[in-house]
Amino acid sequence: MPRVVPFAVALLAGLAQAVSIAAFWSGQPQWWLQLLSLAVLAWQLGRDGSPRRAFLLAWMFSTTWQTAVYWWLFISLHTYGGLAAPLAVLAVVGLAAFLSLYYALAGALFCVVARASRGWGPLVFAALWTLGELLRVTLFTGFPWGAGGYAHLGGPLAGYAPWIGVHGMTFAAAFVAAAVAGALQRPSAAAAGLAVMALGLALPLAGEFSTSSGRLAVTLLQGNIPQDEKFQRGSGIPLALEWYGRQLQEATTPLVVAPETAIPLLPKQLPDGYLAAVSKRYSAGTQAALIGIPLGSLSDGYSNSVIGLKPGAPDYRYDKHHLVPFGEFIPPLFRWFTEMMNIPLGDFNRGAVGQPSFDWGGQRFAPNICYEDLFGEELGRRFGDAATAPTVFVNVSNIGWFGNTIAIDQHLQISRLRALEFERPMLRATNTGATVIIDHHGQVTYSLQRFIRGVLTGEVEGRNGITPYAWWVSRVGLWPLWLLFSAIVAIALWRRGRAGPRP
Repeated sequence: MPRVVPFAVALLAGLAQAVSIAAFWSGQPQWWLQLLSLAVLAWQLGRDGSPRRAFLLAWMFSTTWQTAVYWWLFISLHTYGGLAAPLAVLAVVGLAAFLSLYYALAGALFCVVARASRGWGPLVFAALWTLGELLRVTLFTGFPWGAGGYAHLGGPLAGYAPWIGVHGMTFAAAFVAAAVAGALQRPSAAAAGLAVMALGLALPLAGEFSTSSGRLAVTLLQGNIPQDEKFQRGSGIPLALEWYGRQLQEATTPLVVAPETAIPLLPKQLPDGYLAAVSKRYSAGTQAALIGIPLGSLSDGYSNSVIGLKPGAPDYRYDKHHLVPFGEFIPPLFRWFTEMMNIPLGDFNRGAVGQPSFDWGGQRFAPNICYEDLFGEELGRRFGDAATAPTVFVNVSNIGWFGNTIAIDQHLQISRLRALEFERPMLRATNTGATVIIDHHGQVTYSLQRFIRGVLTGEVEGRNGITPYAWWVSRVGLWPLWLLFSAIVAIALWRRGRAGPRP
């Protein structure tokens, strides 16, 4: 077989892995394709070969996968950020190639211990692969967009979500994929993979961990302000102020939610009396509002924030904690890079983890901004006390930075999986879509057409109760996964040492 063929296969498998997260033909996850594509890689790594070759194969797979998952970063960097196209391409591929080093190292280590692992092979592969993913979650503020577990929203592994979260689902999927890959040499591996899938199907039959906390009618606003005009004083800004101001005045439901930076100016930059009029509207009566707005000053620093207005209470404030590198903060040594782009308000202050919820209408609404819902372990910090835990998540976003691309569907799947992990509904108010209401089963119950200026009205059912995942992640974060997977790898290396060097 020509030496280039295995790398071509790894490239195609990586593309399939990207498609599995949200298919380009439907926007829906394809769980079977994620297992198949990863099984191809596991089969390649399990064959006789050098660690160097395994490193390169895993790196090729992962770089292709990640580039194909978040290629739309090119749009924000080039179309809206003004970065030259060749540099934008280099930045996206370079990011994917760098983050893929974690998985490449996992592939090389698996090659080292594969023969000594014997029946442990699928377990070791899954542990190493998920450790690579945990590194992507953690290092350099983390960017785990497109993690394998998101492909399993509608598949047999979805039942694991409220128990072990998306990263545990990634581990289960990697185990099944490696078991499928090793079935020819060891038929019992296939049986183990089927058992993991069967357990995933059975877990939901045990019942739910949450109970209803009541229903509330809500209004979600979608301004559809063109991204290249959003922060322009002669076009997008007056349009946003007029449209959102009018909708906030005219809404009739108990809660109204406006998306990230719906009001695109700092309070002191707004027309005289604008914010006071909005505040007055919700200072009495039976309605409340959550509104995305930047806050702060040059001396105190700026924050990407949500304010909450309700009768008889001081204004609520939530400041975004998990900031986007280059878009919301400038990493050390990279100011030269951001100066080549034209992205407004590019260096925010960071809010605290686990900020209080917004109490209203018998519910506790927990805001998160844009891709913060990618980090379930951080959202989980709010679940340490069942009495104050959120009953409803609220995501406010502006995915307009990425155009009409698969990024919208990918982000929707992320929100749906958070709903499954915590058994909490998610309200999503966005600038261009997907503006939806997701129930605690992760199902979209109300949705608004994308890329229109419109209003979505529906009902949300809040939930009380704590899932196993919410319980342990609120107390110890992802450490149980780190320790478990590291222990599996350590035992595999110890077994290899006892077995002697590989011939």
